[in-house]
Amino acid sequence: MRVDFYQLTRDPAEAVLPLIARNTLSAGARLLVVSDDEAQLARISEALWTRLPDSFLANGRAGEPHADRQPVLLSQGVEPENGAKYVAYADGLWREEADGTERVFLLFGEDRVQAARETWRMVKARDDAEPHFWRQDGGKWVKAG
Repeated sequence: MRVDFYQLTRDPAEAVLPLIARNTLSAGARLLVVSDDEAQLARISEALWTRLPDSFLANGRAGEPHADRQPVLLSQGVEPENGAKYVAYADGLWREEADGTERVFLLFGEDRVQAARETWRMVKARDDAEPHFWRQDGGKWVKAG
C-alpha cells in the first residue's frame, strides 16, 4: 500500500481533491473520499463538479442509489461501495480500515500535524506500506519525503 501524506498549508482539501481525483481516474482507478464532516463532503462534491475548468468529476454519496457506479464516492464511512482501491482521508484522520487498499491520500492541515507525524511513523514501520510526503511550495506540490 502506498500512503501519500499531503500537508495542506495553503489550500483546503476541497481545492486539492479534484486534482487527486482526476489523476486517480486517469490511472483507471476509482476513489473513495472519506470525511466525518458532512459540510466538508458537500464542499468537496461541489469542487469536483466545478473546480477544474477543463472537466467535471462525477461523484456521488455512499448509501445513495447507484453508489456502486460512482467513479468518486464521498462517504463518512470507509466501505468502498464503488469498489475503490484508492481512498482519500480528507479530514486528516487515519483509519485502520485502510488495509486492503492500494493507495491512501491523507490530507491534513496544521491542526493535525502531530497526528500525521504519528501516522507517518506507524506507516514507515510497516513492511507492506510505502509512505510519501508532499508539501505545497507556492502553487505546486513538491515531494518532500
